[in-house]
Amino acid sequence: MKTSDLIEKTEDALKSCLQRVPFLEVESIRREARLQDAGIDIMVTVQVAGKQQRLIVEVKNNGQPREARMSAYQLARYRQTSPDVYGVFAAPYISPQAAAICSKEGVGCLDLAGNCRLMFDNVYINQEGKPNPFTEKRDLRSLYSPRASRVLRVLLNDPKRPWRVVALADEARVSLGLVSNVKSLLGGREWLTYTEDGFRLSDPEQLLAEWSESYSIRKNKSYGYYSLKNIAEIETELAQACERKGIAYALTGFSGSARYAPSVRYQRVMAYVASGLEDVANELGFKEVTSGQNVTMLIPYDKCLLYGSRTVDGISIVSPVQVYLDLIGQKGRGEEAATTLLDEVIRQTW
Repeated sequence: MKTSDLIEKTEDALKSCLQRVPFLEVESIRREARLQDAGIDIMVTVQVAGKQQRLIVEVKNNGQPREARMSAYQLARYRQTSPDVYGVFAAPYISPQAAAICSKEGVGCLDLAGNCRLMFDNVYINQEGKPNPFTEKRDLRSLYSPRASRVLRVLLNDPKRPWRVVALADEARVSLGLVSNVKSLLGGREWLTYTEDGFRLSDPEQLLAEWSESYSIRKNKSYGYYSLKNIAEIETELAQACERKGIAYALTGFSGSARYAPSVRYQRVMAYVASGLEDVANELGFKEVTSGQNVTMLIPYDKCLLYGSRTVDGISIVSPVQVYLDLIGQKGRGEEAATTLLDEVIRQTW
C-alpha cells in the first residue's frame, strides 16, 4: 500500500474510532504536521470536556513488534517535552504483541482491521480481536515459503543453539540472502535473541503457532492404499522395505505422534516416502484405493520435511515439529494429538 493511501485510510479509521465518544469533538486534522522540528504523519486536535488535547499519529506499513517498539519510544519522547500530546502508533494490522508494547510505553494504537486502544484524559476506547485482513502479505508468504521453511526447521529443531548466517545457510542448504531475509522477518517480530555467538530463537512457540496457520499437509502429493495387515506390521514392514531399497522415509501424523507422545488410537499409517512409492507398495502388497485406505504415503514437496528425523524403535519418525504441523490442522483427534505432543515433547526441549 502506498504511504499516502495508508495515511488517508488511517485518518478515516481514526475519525471512526473517535466518533464513538459522545463528549469528544474533533477540531482539526492535519497531515504532514510538524512537532519539535519533526515530521508527524497525522496530528489531530480534539476537545474533551472543554479541554484541548492533541493526538500525534505515527503511521507505518508494518505493525510488527519491532516497528511498534521503535515508534512507541519516539512518541513517548515527544510527550516528554510536549505533555499535551498523546502518541498513537498506526499500521495496517497491529498484532496483540505489538499492542502490548504500545500499552506499556503509554501510547495508543490503531489499525485498519478495526483494532484500537486509545486512552487519554477521560477517554478510553478499546477494540481488540479483529482478525488480520492482510494475512497474505508478502512477508508472510516469504517467511513460510518452501525454501524459507528449511531455515525455520533448523531453528526450531534446536532453538537454544546460536547461529551465524553462513553456518545456518549451510545447514539449511539455502542461500545467504534467504537466511538474511528470514532473519530480518523474525527479528521484526522480536522472535530472535542476539548474542556474541550469533542469533537464536527467543519465542519458538509463537513462530510455530503462526507457521501452523499457513501450513497445509496438502502441499505434498498423497497416495492412499489398503493393506490386510495390522497397523504395527504395516509400519514395521514399510520401514524395512524403504531401508532395503535405500529410500528416505519417515512416519508422520498419528504414526509419528504415537512414538513421541501416545494419546489417541489410530487406524491409518502415514509416512513420507521420498521416492519409489510404486515399488514399495507392490513389494508390500498394498492396493491403491480412493477411499477406505489404511495407509497414506506422501511424497514430500521438499526433502527438508525429513530434517531432524529421529529413529524410535528402529523406525524413522519425522521431527516432533513436523508431526505437529501435520496434525494440528486435523480437527478433533488430530488437534488433540498435536496438543499433547506440544505439551509433553516439544515444549520440554524449548
